[in-house]
Amino acid sequence: MSQRAMKYLNDNRIIYRKYSTDKPTKTYNWGWYYADGTHGYYSLFNTKAKINTYKSLTWHLVTLWWLNPDIDLEKFTKLAKVICDKENGFTTFNVSEKQFEFIVSDVFLTDLDRPPKNKLRKIVFKDGCGLSVTEKLRIVGKIIGRKSKLNEESIYQCMLCLNDVGEKITIDKIAKYFECSSRTIHRNMSAELKKEKDLLNIENEKVQCKELH
Repeated sequence: MSQRAMKYLNDNRIIYRKYSTDKPTKTYNWGWYYADGTHGYYSLFNTKAKINTYKSLTWHLVTLWWLNPDIDLEKFTKLAKVICDKENGFTTFNVSEKQFEFIVSDVFLTDLDRPPKNKLRKIVFKDGCGLSVTEKLRIVGKIIGRKSKLNEESIYQCMLCLNDVGEKITIDKIAKYFECSSRTIHRNMSAELKKEKDLLNIENEKVQCKELH
């Protein structure tokens, strides 16, 4: 995302990050732990990954609409144009005027009484907590991976940590931080979770390729 585009969001006081209002199981100086997980943590534009599908674009706009309930139609339309303009670095594709009008209309019809669908997280790190990816993964392993039986949920949280900082997700990396064998990780990953791993890696590879060019 360009500095100019992010400046627009900040200057207009657009909310694009929100911590969960769910009560955490435990609070730490670096963040929070939710034993049952939380869907309430929203963090848009927190990584270098860009919006690369219309489904993702719609989700981002719906989430912005939900996070900013006091924004009027005119201001939201201007915000949507900033997000949809490929030159601003939020998307990987151009959005035609006709497509833009359709997406914005679709967003307006969304039921905002319910929060947008979101990934379940058990661990949420505070912005600017100062931890490296290694330190974050050790925390994930200590609280989730080693405190309870290793399962898809704990592996998924580890994958999110790696993806959030632009690291390639590998079975060996996950096994290393949970202090187990790669075979154990394979046994605890369904086909769906392995597919999610591949999708997250593809997303990061696209970002890195664009940076090299």
